[in-house]
Amino acid sequence: MLKFETNTVQMQSAKYQYVAAFVVNLLSIASGVTGGWSSPNIILLMSDETPLPSGRITMEQCSWLVSFLYMGGVFGNIIFGFVTNRFGRKWPLIIMTIPMMISWLLILYSQNIYYIYASRILNGIIGGGLFIIIPLFLSEIAIDRVRGVLGSTLILAENIGILLAFILGHFCDYYTTPKVVIALMIICSVLLFFFPESPPFLMKQNQVLEAEKSIHFYQNLNGNNANYELLQIEMSKLQSMFADMKTESSLTWSDLTTHTARKAITIGVVLAALNQFCGCFAMFNYTSYVFEEAGSNFTPNESAIVIGFISLFGSFLSTNLVDRAGRKILFAISSVGTALGLIVLGIYVMLKSWNYQVETLNWIPMVSFSFVVFIASLGLMTLPFVVISEIMPEKIKDFSVSFCMIILWTLTFIMVKWLPLLTESFEFYRSMFLFAAVCVLGYVFIFFYVPETKSKSYEQIMDSLR
Repeated sequence: MLKFETNTVQMQSAKYQYVAAFVVNLLSIASGVTGGWSSPNIILLMSDETPLPSGRITMEQCSWLVSFLYMGGVFGNIIFGFVTNRFGRKWPLIIMTIPMMISWLLILYSQNIYYIYASRILNGIIGGGLFIIIPLFLSEIAIDRVRGVLGSTLILAENIGILLAFILGHFCDYYTTPKVVIALMIICSVLLFFFPESPPFLMKQNQVLEAEKSIHFYQNLNGNNANYELLQIEMSKLQSMFADMKTESSLTWSDLTTHTARKAITIGVVLAALNQFCGCFAMFNYTSYVFEEAGSNFTPNESAIVIGFISLFGSFLSTNLVDRAGRKILFAISSVGTALGLIVLGIYVMLKSWNYQVETLNWIPMVSFSFVVFIASLGLMTLPFVVISEIMPEKIKDFSVSFCMIILWTLTFIMVKWLPLLTESFEFYRSMFLFAAVCVLGYVFIFFYVPETKSKSYEQIMDSLR
């Protein structure tokens, strides 16, 4: 009877975890708006109708405007990797809303390009921090059954923000987007005050009673016997998780060189690299080009909105399947599917560059491009953040997650800043084949090296890494 009641509690206990995920991901939506803002607004800033009193900007300035966001992300990874280890998850998230609002005030009252540069760097710092703190926070408050769903909401919310930026940029004026984001941040900062810190961080700080209260809140427990039993189980898990850390509280080099730590960090770095080198993010930079190849009548902004919807649908489907199908199967489908889509697109562009008559097949670029965006959003673009936060040993989690995100944001900056030069000298279709090869290699690595973490406890995941 007790087992049935406990299972019933577990089925009902994710309520406040979902609410917390919604609130913290208001920051992710704002970060997504930042990422998507440049697409519709660069065209405006380069035109004679620019809202900047200093006049329109150049193509070189546009390049830096985009890449400064990802440069700031690297610094955000470093800064908030330290902050979250020292001050937890809740308060850094609340504090983040302030510079986020300042960054959009800089856009709202911009006088020249340097206002926008400062805004992009500041937004990048916050975005880099979010990619560390939100996966950690959500994985720590979630029960095993919904951990994958909550973890994948980060990219889902980012894609909502990107699509929102495309829509606002297309249908509203330059000043509307900053006002919307500032309003979101005010709501987010107020709501976050009502949520407790994550139980693992409180236990790590030896705040046992506060950790119990946090479990009570996030698992929606009351005073019956089944709930008391569940509380004891969760507290035992936390105590076991931190048992080895009581004798040595500071992180040492030996903690990073154990077999489990080395394997977890290797997986994290490879998944972060695969997230960028799968080619999907690069494809976003070719939206206008591919739709032009397809003979589409869509404008660049309309093309971006279409791709935004496709990416959002892919990440939404991933969020709904991750705790049903599992991580590895979604990674496998995403890796192989992305490779096939890139190969088809590469072959079409190659044949066209060789002057073959492919006009009757001009639907292929748009279809294959849309397919790549969708299938990559199903796994490669979404799940690395879930798995990285799940597989890291607790002793090194804050450091190693931060390290993996530094790798990811550094690669993002490199891809955004220098990929156009690479594709120009290396040919567009060869770049597609290269990305496809990376996807295939990524599939092999995931199949043989990455453990399945679906519905597994922390102890079970650590056992699978040994």
